[in-house]
Amino acid sequence: MTKKITHGGAKAFRALHEREKLFIMPNPWDAGSARLLADLGFEALATSSAALAWSLAKPDAVGQVTRAEAIAHARTIVAATGLPVNGDFESGYGETPAEVAETIRQAIDAGVAGCSIEDNDQSQVGAGGAARLYPLDEALRRLEAAREAVDKSGADFVLTGRCEVFFSKNADPLGEAVRRLAAYEAVGSGAVYAPGLTSEAEVAAVVDAVSVPVNVLGGLGGVSDDIAALERLGVKRVSIGSGLAKVALGGFLKAADALAARRFDYAGATSSSILNGAFARPSGDDDDGD
Repeated sequence: MTKKITHGGAKAFRALHEREKLFIMPNPWDAGSARLLADLGFEALATSSAALAWSLAKPDAVGQVTRAEAIAHARTIVAATGLPVNGDFESGYGETPAEVAETIRQAIDAGVAGCSIEDNDQSQVGAGGAARLYPLDEALRRLEAAREAVDKSGADFVLTGRCEVFFSKNADPLGEAVRRLAAYEAVGSGAVYAPGLTSEAEVAAVVDAVSVPVNVLGGLGGVSDDIAALERLGVKRVSIGSGLAKVALGGFLKAADALAARRFDYAGATSSSILNGAFARPSGDDDDGD
């Protein structure tokens, strides 16, 4: 039988959102990177749909990763450590609210402590890959279905309403993000997230518009690179998306390019003793919070 984190994992995740201190939620791409992040003291992890796609030799594009692949990947990350895991489940892997609800049920069964549901209509990608958002009423129906699935499960699952407007063509992306995130809170999102915020004014506008915890995608430049400033502005959660995966793949390609040129460049390589030592320690997956 596959082990899953019990509701204690979700409760621990909820508690991180309720405290004063901001927490950083990095995104591993496999069991090994999850264990290394846990060993560094991070308190929660998140999957990355882009990192998963690349690990499967697929582009980070609409419809490339299936629900089954995303849930299986999340289950692997959950099993690797005793930490709460937030799932990046894109738009919910389905065209209907019922399909979104099924994704939530499967995520909870996999032991995931929370997840985000985007308002990006993956069947309607714009020119140049720009996101096309669901009309607000449809986005709300999808989140309402997700919320109902959470409530029926009895899990203290943290549902995040996610707005992709900064990756779409919109004359007023901040205004639209504020409007949508406030509406997502109203239908039961326990946290909100609009990747693409990079100025203090943008972050402050979102934090002021809602009463639930706000997630910011770190590493995009501007204030998103300043953890202390984000905490001062009232942000509760910072995720990294595919950032760490790109750093790792960048190092891999640098060394591989050198090898293709008939030379070695292993600068920055981690020693086998460090890796073996990290993976020899117990993962802590027997601590389910009960």
